[in-house]
Amino acid sequence: MPKMKVKSGAKKRFKLTGTGKIKRKHAFKSHILTKKSKKRKRNLTHFTNVHKSDEKNIKLTLAI
Repeated sequence: MPKMKVKSGAKKRFKLTGTGKIKRKHAFKSHILTKKSKKRKRNLTHFTNVHKSDEKNIKLTLAI
């Protein structure tokens, strides 16, 4: 049986942590930034973890 291919979009968007959790970036940080507060934009800069209910599907797309 051949290897599972990794989805290119998922490969660019998600990273694995050392403990096996999946990191992602926040949305809404690319444009229309003038109406967003400094605090809101700053908080969107940081990475966060993927929700537990989504982890299984993302791991399938990453072929883990």
